[in-house]
Amino acid sequence: MTKIGLEVHVQLLTDSKLFCGCPNRFMQEPNTYVCETCLGFPGSKPNLNAKALDAAIKVALSLNCTLPERSWFARKTYFYPDMSKNFQITQYEAPFAVDGLLEIDGKKVRITRIQLEEDPARLTHAGGSITEAKYVFIDYNRSGTPLCEIVTEPDLENPEQARKFLQLLSSMMEYLGVYDSSIEGSMRIDANISVGKSRVEIKNISGFKDVEKALNYEIIRQRGMIKRGAAVARETRAWDEASSITRSLRAKEEAEEYGYITETDLPIITLDKQKIQAAKSGLPEFASKRIARYVKDLEIEKELAAAIVTEPDLADAFEQAIKVVDPAFAAPFFAKTLKKVLNYDNLRLRNTKLTVQHIVKLIQLIERQAITERAAELLLRDMTTNPRPQDPEELLQRRGLVRIADEQTLLPIINKVIAANVEAVVDYRAGRAETFEFFVGQVMRATQGRADPAVVRELLKKRLDRT
Repeated sequence: MTKIGLEVHVQLLTDSKLFCGCPNRFMQEPNTYVCETCLGFPGSKPNLNAKALDAAIKVALSLNCTLPERSWFARKTYFYPDMSKNFQITQYEAPFAVDGLLEIDGKKVRITRIQLEEDPARLTHAGGSITEAKYVFIDYNRSGTPLCEIVTEPDLENPEQARKFLQLLSSMMEYLGVYDSSIEGSMRIDANISVGKSRVEIKNISGFKDVEKALNYEIIRQRGMIKRGAAVARETRAWDEASSITRSLRAKEEAEEYGYITETDLPIITLDKQKIQAAKSGLPEFASKRIARYVKDLEIEKELAAAIVTEPDLADAFEQAIKVVDPAFAAPFFAKTLKKVLNYDNLRLRNTKLTVQHIVKLIQLIERQAITERAAELLLRDMTTNPRPQDPEELLQRRGLVRIADEQTLLPIINKVIAANVEAVVDYRAGRAETFEFFVGQVMRATQGRADPAVVRELLKKRLDRT
């Protein structure tokens, strides 16, 4: 029986690091946002970031955890170049939260513990993978970044389930506003898997699909060894993304080997009931609840609702927009057109200068048939990439994308397209119905998306069916 447990490290969105005042901006010029504390200089003292503590409370409550009245930090001792002071400040005997639960597709996954800890420095392996690199670059900007580590019981039964669990967890963290999935390495996973008796840990995987691939590989590898009568070693392995295999790193460490001792430079964390209750009352409506509400109250198709709620900012903008425009028009625009344009430029809504007012005006132009959906997409492309997006109606006039629906204008264009594609006409009249869509596409291209598709289809059908 396959058993999978996950250790998920979430980088918290705070202005400063966990134990010092350095900016939490690790994806900058290497080794520029550092100080004596995050570099581990002798005599430096840590101070706990209160915002990180508040974020951890929200994470724990959203995962149905119990928050003990008292918790404290410990030093996890190990020597490695990514932790220059030779120990990591984390939690051990008294974690921040325990005994949580998260359900995915009807499967209840128990949360063993949640703990706050500092992120090590960032290592870049040059000239090969982690097991083959000729040398390593170290960037201490990341050293001290606040991490919230979420540890599950081995309740997951297959790699697909693990991927879905991580996707749900990622969505919840974004809705809480404590994490940004667009930042490289913002969620890193150690996956523990056993097919037989021995547990193998796969370290430091970044992508959810990579977690699924790594676990699938391990299942095949371990089953193959058991079938041959070989013993599966209890070890730590690395995921080699380029080769799509795991590689042995070292024998699995036991907790005793880290020599945990209490971190006396930091005070005991004491949480009062009022603080916890205030955080609980401020928890957001997560994606799953929003989907159910959109389907029930707004009568939106579930697929459209699911696409809208993938990003909190997108869902919030949608809810503002439907105060002005019909949800029946707004839902497909947000779920298809807007998401398509954002994904094409690898953008999030919050990374653009688009406002809800801009989006509403575009939807209203579609509603009153002033522009086609294709023209709206072209306008939206301009508006998302322009640092100062113009008013949609002004941009519409400047770009000349007003909808064309009159027969007198469209017929000459249709005749020209048909004349230029004689072979396609023969194919259509021979019964190849899919050729019709080719003609529609050619007319839309010729009019830069301005032609009304319904009118184009009607005129094309009459023209092509003429013998």
